[in-house]
Amino acid sequence: MPERLAIPGFLRGTRWTREAPGPRYCVVYEVASPAVLDSPAYRARLDHPTPWTARMMAGYVGMRRTLCEVVAEGGRGIGNSCLVVTFAPAEGRSAQLRQRLVAEVMPALPGRRGLAGCRLLENAMLARMSREQVIRGRDGSVHSALWVTGYDVDAVAALAQDELDPQRMAGHGAMDIELGVFRLSYSLTSADA
Repeated sequence: MPERLAIPGFLRGTRWTREAPGPRYCVVYEVASPAVLDSPAYRARLDHPTPWTARMMAGYVGMRRTLCEVVAEGGRGIGNSCLVVTFAPAEGRSAQLRQRLVAEVMPALPGRRGLAGCRLLENAMLARMSREQVIRGRDGSVHSALWVTGYDVDAVAALAQDELDPQRMAGHGAMDIELGVFRLSYSLTSADA
């Protein structure tokens, strides 16, 4: 993470850990603009990994790396727990699904006990092949993700049986729905790096 945060335009990185079955880690990097994710400095880091990064990459399997933009957000701060819901809109249902999330679901979340903030992320650009991917295998990606953080893990997890229940999401036009609850394990800003 310190390597990434030293790249111009990288603002903050957070690493989340999951204890339940499924992907073990979720790492979110916040950047000044999507252009940072195709900048010469970032490409140089991806194509010329340090020996430490190269050793670490060999152990990463099934990685999904998506270059997203924030479509909508609400609340303040980042809690110590998060629910990540990845999904894609069913054919012809993109506008309806986005409208429901942005206008109905997201505005109510930050005001609930135990929750801090939320962001709706959508894939903004294709992640080009890199030397790091050659080491670990081609990355997968997601279409969209709803990232909800809070300070009460039970309140965060409860969203998976309420507003963000996969069956409810599917009824509003989502498909390929996966969700996981993660705990914050590390956070770093560019000023700290």
